[in-house]
Amino acid sequence: MTPSQKYLNKLGLKDQAIVEEQNTPMPEEQENSRRSFLKKSTLGGIALGGTFMFSPVEDLIAQSTQKVSRFGAPSDLKITDMRYCHTAVMGGTAIIRIDTNQGIYGLGEVRDAADVRYALMLKSRILGKNPCNVEQMFKSIKQFGGQARQAGGVCAVEMALWDICGKAYNVPCWQLLGGRYRDKIRMYADTPEASSPEAQRKLIRFRTEEQGYTWLKMDVSISELKGIPDTLVNDKFWRGPEGSVQQWGDQSNYMSYSNTLHPFTQIQITDKGLEELQKIVENVRNMVGYEIPLSTDHYGHFDYNNGIRLGRALEKYRLAWMEDIVSWEYTDQWKRITDAIETPTLTGEDIYLLKNFKPLIDAQAIDIIHPDLASSGGLLETKRIGDYAEEHGIAMAMHQAGTPVSFMSCVHCAAATQNFLALEHHSVDVTWWENLVKTTDGRKMITQGFANLPLTAPGLGIELNDEVLKEHLHASDKSYFEPTPQWNEKRSHDRIFS
Repeated sequence: MTPSQKYLNKLGLKDQAIVEEQNTPMPEEQENSRRSFLKKSTLGGIALGGTFMFSPVEDLIAQSTQKVSRFGAPSDLKITDMRYCHTAVMGGTAIIRIDTNQGIYGLGEVRDAADVRYALMLKSRILGKNPCNVEQMFKSIKQFGGQARQAGGVCAVEMALWDICGKAYNVPCWQLLGGRYRDKIRMYADTPEASSPEAQRKLIRFRTEEQGYTWLKMDVSISELKGIPDTLVNDKFWRGPEGSVQQWGDQSNYMSYSNTLHPFTQIQITDKGLEELQKIVENVRNMVGYEIPLSTDHYGHFDYNNGIRLGRALEKYRLAWMEDIVSWEYTDQWKRITDAIETPTLTGEDIYLLKNFKPLIDAQAIDIIHPDLASSGGLLETKRIGDYAEEHGIAMAMHQAGTPVSFMSCVHCAAATQNFLALEHHSVDVTWWENLVKTTDGRKMITQGFANLPLTAPGLGIELNDEVLKEHLHASDKSYFEPTPQWNEKRSHDRIFS
């Protein structure tokens, strides 16, 4: 060990994060570079003296930064590019990558089934800016987001900014949100359907005993009543070509059942229909027992009166919640439902921003909020939503149906939010899903129904697994993080006040 190295070790410099200048200075720039480096070194707690102070700046940097972690110079970061790839997850989910002048990049995700152009149109608004000013940048672009998947671009950018910021400061994203309440994140998974009770029992046993899930969710849809006479009123008018009443039907037909809001179908469930739906829930409840929370979803498009009747019919099964009985914006109807039934009510996966959650929370119209971070506004806004609900005695579960990028964004947010219950995992049985990324600290991403929080890995704690990702690109777009110069130019004045 040289005398200089001994001196640096004595000062504790091996534990300091010294910033290395990226570009080799030209001769006329050397003095300014020296001053810049010394200024940063002093701010970083470095004391330099003797002849060492008068060494050439290149030698000075080389000597003082040996065996020192290099994270970046956050104050000098600038966004230089945004690129994307379109994955096959959930029928089409885009991952974006935001690059910087220091080689640090951030990953974000445009919500499942949303157009990547929601994000690309924001590129011209963020180029050249410091990505660490996350809140300021979010406030400048949030005007371009809307409800549900229309928020996909803004949320994708926000995720990527936090990833960059965490990497630049060498801390996990949960630390930037204020610290953690837990080290692992409980998840809930869909209860699989099967052709017979015996086959379903086998699938459920696999879900709980082998995969280790401690919380399940199932669909209780009126589409299950197909072919059973006298179970629905006014359903024939709404049936699709296949003869069923599908909540997700022909999206191109504006007159279809799937595109008609809940209050406007006048479909009613008969007592016989309620009995059939009870049988479906009872069958699953008997399989999983009462130790495991069981949530329900996807009932169909009928009004809140029938929602109340269904809720009362299912009360004896002590469901963890009934999700999206009517559309989220009907605060008064949600209040009537919540007051009328004992089962907890839940909604929120399509709500954008805290201000749109507030009416439901303020009115105590639901028992649990359910934001999807890829729609609700990203990590910090979702943390704020959770905190606001907590103040009003309302818990938070989280919807998630995307790639590991949005998944890990949710994991960090869930760790930092006290009233969190469980996070959805919608790709439990997709064998290649977890391999789309690699953890940067070597941990397993999921263990027995729980997500493992990165305790030391900076940012989101993941990097893309290029080989696997390229194998699972969406058929409509096989490009892979190609240049996007056509989105560089800003073509409008965006300020929304005079």
